[in-house]
Amino acid sequence: MDGTFEGIIENSERRLKNTDLRFKRYLFPLIEDTERLIGITGARGVGKTTLMLQKLKERKLPSTEAVYISMDDIYFASNRLVALAVDFAKRGGKYLFLDEVHKYETWSIELKNIYDNLPELKVMFTGSSVLEMSKTAGDLSRRAMVYKLETMSFREYLSYEIGIDFEAFSIDKLIENHEEIANEYLDKGFKPFKYLENFWKYGAYPFSFENKSTYYEKLRNTINLVVENDLMAAAGIDFSTGLKIKKLLVAISESVPFKPNIVDLAARIGTDRRNVYLYLDYLSRSRLINTLISDEKGISAMGKPEMIYLENTSLAYALYNEKPEKGMLRETFFYNQLNSTCHVSYTPAGDFLINNKYIFEVGGKNKTFKQIKNLPASYLAIDDMETGHGNKIPLWLFGFMR
Repeated sequence: MDGTFEGIIENSERRLKNTDLRFKRYLFPLIEDTERLIGITGARGVGKTTLMLQKLKERKLPSTEAVYISMDDIYFASNRLVALAVDFAKRGGKYLFLDEVHKYETWSIELKNIYDNLPELKVMFTGSSVLEMSKTAGDLSRRAMVYKLETMSFREYLSYEIGIDFEAFSIDKLIENHEEIANEYLDKGFKPFKYLENFWKYGAYPFSFENKSTYYEKLRNTINLVVENDLMAAAGIDFSTGLKIKKLLVAISESVPFKPNIVDLAARIGTDRRNVYLYLDYLSRSRLINTLISDEKGISAMGKPEMIYLENTSLAYALYNEKPEKGMLRETFFYNQLNSTCHVSYTPAGDFLINNKYIFEVGGKNKTFKQIKNLPASYLAIDDMETGHGNKIPLWLFGFMR
């Protein structure tokens, strides 16, 4: 980065040259490219930058008309984004692809100005700091179409690993046709348990494809960046508070899934109950944990979650000193794979309530209906089972929801 617009152009061309179009995340075809202002949010490491570069490369336009810009470029130490956009539009520019906009202090105001004053220019932007993005997104709520990129599904992982593009289906279709779907895949020679454990270990973040031997080190570094950079910048926390949040995350990783005892957690990390609620909200919004809430109580940053899970199984392997417990991996996988396409909430009768309609218990092949016996629309999601029957559905199939 040499601090000039020419340097930005050179960086854009270099990044495009190294961008591979063969594997695209599930969100790629869902983005409505006709919109003038498009945002892509999501946790660090889920592939937002790559998706954006793929969208740019797909257009096959010269850098005079479409350019990728990282908003931490030194250029912006002495230049304004809105001034760059005006100059770019005057030169015939059509598309700006802005990466990590939360690193630019006045990003939301200037994007609003670009949208209002430069109708000939289309902008796509990404942001990883969930707190910062949500705090300022109100300025753009009527202008931007914002998409959320989740961690990878089992279906996506298989697409990359074995080169087969399986169909994604809804929870309703799965419940109605799971026997037919499973048999169709198995008849083609697909062996789900050949890949499922590796997905649990390495499948959440696409940077695992680069080098599995450094995957957990990179993931722990990502966690540190979330706490030490994103939360400190967006929530104004200090170093001491950051350490407490990391201690809380480690405490959660050693116990999940669990019904939280806020008093015990407060004592363990050396803070009060109110701060524990606040830190849980930070971790949830940063996509490091998933909290299970009862719909009857509603969602509140100061409300106690009924259950707490890590956001994905890769985090369990990265944070847990020993091999994670199988039951925890099963439930974490189930919640993670359904969370983006279904409404997942707490039910005292089973493990999960899906879309306020279906009750699910998750377990191994010896799991029975005892806990949810006689309840309507109740199902078992069973691991170690290739095909199901009736209300028993193989757990691996829930990895095909997105």
